[in-house]
Amino acid sequence: MISYAPFWRTLKEKGVSTYMLINEYGISSNRFTRMRKGQPLSTESVNDFCRILRCRVEDIMEYVEE
Repeated sequence: MISYAPFWRTLKEKGVSTYMLINEYGISSNRFTRMRKGQPLSTESVNDFCRILRCRVEDIMEYVEE
Protein backbone atom coordinates (compact mmCIF):
# COMPACT_ATOMS: atom_id res chain seq x y z
CA MET A 1 0.00 0.00 0.00
CA ILE A 2 1.19 3.51 -0.77
CA SER A 3 1.29 5.89 2.17
CA TYR A 4 1.45 9.66 1.82
CA ALA A 5 2.64 10.18 5.40
CA PRO A 6 6.02 11.47 4.14
CA PHE A 7 4.18 14.23 2.23
CA TRP A 8 2.55 15.62 5.36
CA ARG A 9 5.90 15.51 7.20
CA THR A 10 7.61 17.26 4.30
CA LEU A 11 5.01 20.03 4.29
CA LYS A 12 5.54 20.59 8.01
CA GLU A 13 9.35 20.56 7.70
CA LYS A 14 9.28 23.08 4.85
CA GLY A 15 6.66 25.28 6.49
CA VAL A 16 4.26 24.94 3.57
CA SER A 17 0.50 24.62 3.99
CA THR A 18 -2.10 23.03 1.74
CA TYR A 19 -3.69 26.49 1.59
CA MET A 20 -0.47 27.85 0.07
CA LEU A 21 -0.27 25.01 -2.45
CA ILE A 22 -3.87 25.59 -3.52
CA ASN A 23 -3.74 29.38 -3.71
CA GLU A 24 -0.18 30.08 -4.84
CA TYR A 25 0.48 27.04 -7.05
CA GLY A 26 -3.01 26.14 -8.27
CA ILE A 27 -2.99 22.64 -6.82
CA SER A 28 -6.49 21.17 -6.73
CA SER A 29 -7.90 20.50 -3.27
CA ASN A 30 -9.08 17.18 -4.72
CA ARG A 31 -5.47 15.96 -4.71
CA PHE A 32 -5.28 16.41 -0.94
CA THR A 33 -8.61 14.66 -0.47
CA ARG A 34 -7.34 11.69 -2.50
CA MET A 35 -4.14 11.58 -0.45
CA ARG A 36 -6.00 11.68 2.86
CA LYS A 37 -8.14 8.77 1.69
CA GLY A 38 -5.10 6.80 0.52
CA GLN A 39 -6.22 6.89 -3.10
CA PRO A 40 -3.70 6.84 -5.95
CA LEU A 41 -2.17 9.96 -7.45
CA SER A 42 -0.92 10.36 -10.98
CA THR A 43 2.81 10.60 -11.58
CA GLU A 44 2.10 14.12 -12.84
CA SER A 45 0.78 15.05 -9.37
CA VAL A 46 3.80 13.52 -7.67
CA ASN A 47 6.06 15.39 -10.09
CA ASP A 48 4.26 18.67 -9.32
CA PHE A 49 4.73 18.20 -5.58
CA CYS A 50 8.41 17.32 -6.00
CA ARG A 51 8.99 20.37 -8.19
CA ILE A 52 7.14 22.77 -5.90
CA LEU A 53 8.60 21.42 -2.65
CA ARG A 54 12.05 20.74 -4.16
CA CYS A 55 12.12 17.24 -2.77
CA ARG A 56 12.38 13.61 -3.83
CA VAL A 57 9.60 11.11 -4.49
CA GLU A 58 10.45 9.44 -1.15
CA ASP A 59 9.51 12.73 0.54
CA ILE A 60 6.00 12.46 -0.94
CA MET A 61 5.10 8.79 -0.61
CA GLU A 62 6.33 5.40 0.54
CA TYR A 63 5.38 1.78 0.12
CA VAL A 64 4.09 0.15 3.31
CA GLU A 65 3.62 -3.58 3.27
CA GLU A 66 0.13 -4.57 4.38
